[in-house]
Amino acid sequence: MRYQFVDCRWALDDPSLGRSQYLAGHIPGASFLDVEHDLSDLSRSGEGRHPLPTAEQFAAVAGRAGIGPEVFVVAYGSLGGAERLWWLLRHFGHDACAVIELANWRGALVPGEEQIELATFTPVERKTDTISRGALAQSLDEHVIVDARLPLRYRGEPNPVDKNPGRIPGAFNAPWNEPLPDLPAGDLVAYCGSGITACAVLHKLHLAGREGRLYPGSWSDWEQADLPRATG
Repeated sequence: MRYQFVDCRWALDDPSLGRSQYLAGHIPGASFLDVEHDLSDLSRSGEGRHPLPTAEQFAAVAGRAGIGPEVFVVAYGSLGGAERLWWLLRHFGHDACAVIELANWRGALVPGEEQIELATFTPVERKTDTISRGALAQSLDEHVIVDARLPLRYRGEPNPVDKNPGRIPGAFNAPWNEPLPDLPAGDLVAYCGSGITACAVLHKLHLAGREGRLYPGSWSDWEQADLPRATG
């Protein structure tokens, strides 16, 4: 088995930043995957800002990034980008993956492009690790719902991202960049603004020995529909 580092840095307000940072300096041998164009399918409307890629789309980008059956993936990034790749890999049947913080890397960084060894990725999509808007709306009381957004957005205060500020009723706040709070037992569902930073919470839950489901469309999907909202 070989290792493949993958750079998943990105910024919500500057889609080109991650690529620029990669070219300026990355872990030697790392490939780059763009959160918006590789780890999402922006052509799918009505499913939030960052819809999940199809199995075929993800297989193509994973193979281009050097990810195949005998590859252990080490992802690093920002704003949940690395955890989005970690979640997608597991969603499509590739459990040989981990997440590290680039700030903890003690080696040199190298600039420019890399010649990545292409691989063949064969997706085996899981069916039980996501939940749709309709299914969640009909079963709110049956889940421990976790909102990964920062407290201001969780409280529904005006902000430049959410068109209709608020949260899903009954949701607990577990900001993606803070330690996990104590959460009740039950079927966990995580969401955020558009399904990226929620993956960071799901990664923390996994490390803590708990698994949960992702609501991929998250608030950017929920706020489009005539569904209950909570604030405060």
